Amino acid sequence: MSAANVVRGEASLVLAGTPVLIRPSFAALVAAEAELGPLFALCERAAAGQLTLAEMAALLWHCAAEPGLERAEFAEALVAGGLARATPALRLLLGQILAGAG
Repeated sequence: MSAANVVRGEASLVLAGTPVLIRPSFAALVAAEAELGPLFALCERAAAGQLTLAEMAALLWHCAAEPGLERAEFAEALVAGGLARATPALRLLLGQILAGAG
């Protein structure tokens, strides 16, 4: 895994001992939106504390450059590692969705 480039909106996440690069590419965001609905509404739900665990896992999964885990394993590792540990990557990702490239 290459290092996360925060300027490009990338984040790092370690799941089950596996480093995961979270990269919000156009294709990844389109795939997430197809599953989760409009991303702006998703960001609004997150801001209101209404983001579900399933939505969080799906958004991070779609934006994982090379997850190294199957989707179900990814979700389980997300919970096992604690949601607080994934929050910085999620916060950076949501900010990138709203603000775009710097």
